[in-house]
Amino acid sequence: MDAIKFVHEQLTAKKDLPSFRAGDNVVVQYRIVEGDKERIQQFRGDVIQIKGEGSTKTFTVRKMSNGVGVERIFPALSPNIVGITVTKRGKVRRSRLFYLRELVGKKARIKERKYVKASK
Repeated sequence: MDAIKFVHEQLTAKKDLPSFRAGDNVVVQYRIVEGDKERIQQFRGDVIQIKGEGSTKTFTVRKMSNGVGVERIFPALSPNIVGITVTKRGKVRRSRLFYLRELVGKKARIKERKYVKASK
């Protein structure tokens, strides 16, 4: 085993995150600390990339706010992430969806992945 991977595994606390991938619509509940006050803020958007592995894993979520695109990068193992909820599974053919930055309106939509149960 690689020594760096071993150290990362020992130092990081295991977190139960739902499985999601690029194109999925997620709600990230993030703890915000302002002075001595603390609150939980929700950030709802599409995952446009997942990068890294282990303790360095990050994911980028993009949303539209008043006609302006807002992207936020979250460390996957951050202690400030309270929870992640997957609202829609997206049907995309790429792992990095940077082309969404130039698209506006209906063209920026991501189709939903449909699951069909296997018949016996």
